[in-house]
Amino acid sequence: MDFKELLFGISLESVSGSTSVPIASVTTDSRTVSTNTLFIAIRGLRHDGHEHIDDAIKKGATAIICEYFPEKQTDLVTYVQVPSSRRAYSIVSSNFHDRPSEKLKLVGVTGTNGKTSIVQLLFDTFQHLGHSVGKLSTIGNTINQQNYPATHTTPDPMETNAFLAKMLGAGVSHCFMEVSSHGIDQCRIDGLQFAGGIFTNLTHDHLDYHNTFENYRDTKKRFFDSLPASAFSISNKDDRNGEFMLQNCDAKKHFYGLKNTADFKAKILEHDFSGMQLRINDKEIWTSLIGDFNASNMLAVYACTDLLNVDSEQALSALSAIEPVLGRFNVVSAQNIIAIIDYAHTPDALDHVLKTINKIRTGNELLITVVGCGGERDKAKRPVMGKIASILSDKVIFTSDNPRNEDPDQIIEEIESGVPAEYFKKYLSISNRAQAIKTACQLAHSGDIILVAGKGHETYQEIKGERTDFDDVKELKKQLQTKN
Repeated sequence: MDFKELLFGISLESVSGSTSVPIASVTTDSRTVSTNTLFIAIRGLRHDGHEHIDDAIKKGATAIICEYFPEKQTDLVTYVQVPSSRRAYSIVSSNFHDRPSEKLKLVGVTGTNGKTSIVQLLFDTFQHLGHSVGKLSTIGNTINQQNYPATHTTPDPMETNAFLAKMLGAGVSHCFMEVSSHGIDQCRIDGLQFAGGIFTNLTHDHLDYHNTFENYRDTKKRFFDSLPASAFSISNKDDRNGEFMLQNCDAKKHFYGLKNTADFKAKILEHDFSGMQLRINDKEIWTSLIGDFNASNMLAVYACTDLLNVDSEQALSALSAIEPVLGRFNVVSAQNIIAIIDYAHTPDALDHVLKTINKIRTGNELLITVVGCGGERDKAKRPVMGKIASILSDKVIFTSDNPRNEDPDQIIEEIESGVPAEYFKKYLSISNRAQAIKTACQLAHSGDIILVAGKGHETYQEIKGERTDFDDVKELKKQLQTKN
């Protein structure tokens, strides 16, 4: 591929060397450089790629994209200076794969909670409607029936474009993609052409990275600011930031909501632990999904189908056939005990799940919650999670989540600090997650409810840099089946 083709769309500050360089591969890692490679020097949180330019050239790089020129240059190499190497990398990645996002319908979903659910629901809906579909998601990247593991919510730009190109080869017409705040901030979605964008909600999360809620909010908004006039935007009118997200957005604006006046409306008519009856824009459907948050998610999906010109009756029929998303309010029962597994790992998500359970339950049973918080993540939410769990549950067991390189007992102490004094007798702390789940099962009697929150679909636990097998669903089923 000619170097000029790769540079299409990049705002160049200056170029030195020859720009007729044939490029065989692109990398940001000097360890993977081979002959005729374009090396992009990116400044990261811990390392600066500019320090490895000389090494990349020695290994065969014939072109360099950088934010500042190295002290020593060679006439045999083309150097291109750009304002942002990250943005350049995304544009180059798209061009390297012949701009695949322009050749299918790519819809991005962003927000604190609900991204994974909406992407999966859209994927399932369009598959049910007979389309060839792809998704890029926290729980995995999928092309029709073929699954690939996911390392990030929003992948590396080269990985994303490679997947999109692979999807085109498989005949995919629609792709649904989670768009994380990290991905937006690190320019991972630059160079992609979106047909539409969906905003779910905004709550306390990732402040360890963004520092302030305002920075986090404004980063999310950048996604909608970047949508072209040809695209559509869908925002949650029930969220206090729903209208703010679409301010100055060139895309066609649409809103959905359960509580407020919106273009797309829904109401829960009935619900229990097997599902709920919904009215969506004056038409009723039954779904096996549960809770206000899932009703909101389904409404966003319905809005998206409408804006992608799907017949409303066919869309509702497909929605009613969908199964719950893996790790999102999944219900398993044994010994007449209802056990729920949910990915709720933010205060807002935990609050929604517990309030949903409390709406459905009779009040004569015990609600036992098992919850923890991840290590090396936003510490400010830990006491908030402790407060919510203790107020909305009858019994709480604080335990380890993915402590990573933090002391799990210290994390639990920080969660405990948020428990109001009048609820001290409600909780106990068991660091070992398997033992915590076992204890919850032993405390539960016929008719009681157990919520295990925080890890959802994850099948591992990360401790001291190592991942070991751990699946909340399997652990719950095992303990319930062997319960005395």
